[in-house]
Amino acid sequence: MKTSPQLRLSLVQTTLIWENPKANLENFESLLLPLKGQTDLVILPEMFNTGFSMDSLKLAEPANGLTFSWMQKMAKELNTALVGSVITEENGAFFNRLFWVEPDGNSDFYNKRHLFRMAGEHEHFAAGNKRLIVEYKGFKIMPLVCYDLRFPVWSRNQNKVNETRTEVKPEYDLMIYVANWPKPRTATWSSLLVARAIENQAFVAGVNRVGEDGNGIEYDGASALIDPKGDVISNFQLGEEAIKTFTIKLDDLNAFREKFPVGLDSDGFEIY
Repeated sequence: MKTSPQLRLSLVQTTLIWENPKANLENFESLLLPLKGQTDLVILPEMFNTGFSMDSLKLAEPANGLTFSWMQKMAKELNTALVGSVITEENGAFFNRLFWVEPDGNSDFYNKRHLFRMAGEHEHFAAGNKRLIVEYKGFKIMPLVCYDLRFPVWSRNQNKVNETRTEVKPEYDLMIYVANWPKPRTATWSSLLVARAIENQAFVAGVNRVGEDGNGIEYDGASALIDPKGDVISNFQLGEEAIKTFTIKLDDLNAFREKFPVGLDSDGFEIY
């Protein structure tokens, strides 16, 4: 009998050491080593090696730089996939680049599409123009970055519906948001994570940092895993540093989609 795919997710909610890649990587290494053999996917915050800094010129790494190499090493050692974003330079342009790294060395990336202009991110980084959907352990996964959460069109599960509207094939099963989402807007973060899960009939994992950054901005975390109905499977205490691991099952998702097939009535559209 064929076993339905299951995925163990580890959400890492922690403080970040301001603009200090070496110290952050050392800290994450000690935090992650106990996860060896215990998880399938480790989700790190946005700019997990520096904090949300606009000093792209000083902090940018090449695409195959120190942090990416560290992610490859940890993925292999822990036998798990890793995802998180890093300030990256390529061909003279700077990106808030999310790396997806698997234990066998396979990797891909996504450049943050929506740049947070209220912090001047659009003045220091180039915007991405392509979504990333990866297939891993039977799940289709779309990772996004922080401010992307506010834009439902970019996050939309573009369902492929047949002509008779009797069959639907969603693009992804799990959506991930890695973030540095400030404390004053924690309620917005939590509300939008639930909304994205409901409207896309998908699991949603949101990982946010805690603590205070070098600009004096505070972060409450509120990382969470949401099921396709919009119910919070589990979340974190505000401000706590913790790693929590959860298991999601593809059968649970498919059963809900079949029982409540809103995808059959979804609208087709194109993203430019």
